[in-house]
Amino acid sequence: MPAWRSISLWMDQLGEDLTPRPSLEHDLDVDVAIIGAGYTGLWTAYYLKRHAPELSIAIVEAQTAGFGASGRNGGWLMGNLLGEDRLLAGLPAAQRRQSFDLLHGIPDEVKNVIDREGIDCDYRKGGGLYCAVRYPEQEASLRRYLANLYGEGLNESDYRWLSPAELAEQIRVAKPYGAIFTPHIATLHPAKLVRGLARAVERMGVQIYEQSPVTEWRAGFARTARAQVRSRWVVPAVEGYANTLAPLGRYQLPVQSLIVATEPLSQATWNEIGLCHGQAFSESSRQVTYGQRTADNRLVFGARGGYQFGGRLRENFDLSSDEIELRRYLFSELFPQLEDVEISHAWGGNLGMSRRFQPHMLCDHQQGIALAGGYGGEGVGASHLGGRTLADLILQRDTLEVRQPWVLTAGGLGALKAWEPEPCRWLGYNAIIRSFVYEDKTLANPHSPPWRRQFASRMAGFMEGFMH
Repeated sequence: MPAWRSISLWMDQLGEDLTPRPSLEHDLDVDVAIIGAGYTGLWTAYYLKRHAPELSIAIVEAQTAGFGASGRNGGWLMGNLLGEDRLLAGLPAAQRRQSFDLLHGIPDEVKNVIDREGIDCDYRKGGGLYCAVRYPEQEASLRRYLANLYGEGLNESDYRWLSPAELAEQIRVAKPYGAIFTPHIATLHPAKLVRGLARAVERMGVQIYEQSPVTEWRAGFARTARAQVRSRWVVPAVEGYANTLAPLGRYQLPVQSLIVATEPLSQATWNEIGLCHGQAFSESSRQVTYGQRTADNRLVFGARGGYQFGGRLRENFDLSSDEIELRRYLFSELFPQLEDVEISHAWGGNLGMSRRFQPHMLCDHQQGIALAGGYGGEGVGASHLGGRTLADLILQRDTLEVRQPWVLTAGGLGALKAWEPEPCRWLGYNAIIRSFVYEDKTLANPHSPPWRRQFASRMAGFMEGFMH
């Protein structure tokens, strides 16, 4: 049996047998062929079966359900999308508010499903904390961000400022400057969700074939090493593995994010830290950090990793000592008492980044192709909306989900913006990341002179502009 338990803390904690499902050994004719048994593929199958139980659906998975980002992520179920501000900026105020409400409702809709299907995935909706906790520039940045949110029509029921004293009621850090709190985030156990969802769609009649990598696909067709699938619809649901299915790699790049988990911490330690209600938290830097307190009292903490030349997938996620220690340094800045804590698990995964740095949900009725992706590391919630939306698009249901600016129904794959060729991508990515690292080191140093702090922030902000 493959060593799937070593993928992440989450897979290691599963109490179930990880014996793979049968591989695809014979040709199939189905209504819908889905490539990938991660969140996007499973949610698409789930909502298709909810609305059209007569459909025949097969999911063809290269490894096992949860092998990709769905079994490796940080466990944030967010009620928003990457780049939503740019996507919704041109809408009338009432329509924009309606779209925000749709996004904010994602965690509650997932809760409805897991309750209905009996999926125990440690769901806790404690909200999210975007914290200014390492240097004062973080407070200024977060206050500007909050002002922009209010300018878009959101209010204190969606996002509100916490003073250092108010922040301490939720999380106690070494250098609190304040934070933004939003109630529209839940935390969960990612692998329990993806594995439970796989069992749920099987009960609905969906066939899942594992250890069956798709080697070729086109409209109405997918081929593995031993069989082929003919279908009215093909749904490539591979996110960070898009470069394994040409030509999708032109539109979506694999970027890595790396995570560590501590040993279970004592109740006394958690009394010092807080996080008593399942809150997600992040320190507001361009390092893109994220953390949560797990149900078994570990601290899980991650930060954005890297990009490999040519968009190559990172296969080996045995983290180096430098990769582990960077994450230890970052969480120890918040919680000095954890500086020497034992790291029990360290892992990472490939996530998908679109050229526009915003998600897409695309449906081509002429070709019979539907896909969603480009979640940019925020896919636990976005994939749920993606699956709901693809199901509605395929079934031609006139819903709020299909009338959103991230939905593309004209032009097929040509509606997606392609990435620049190498070496431009690699050079650009590394230049941007280097500017972020320089900014963070400069601002984290209390002895950096004001001119250097201003220069570092302006340069990083300028470089970040290339991501839009």
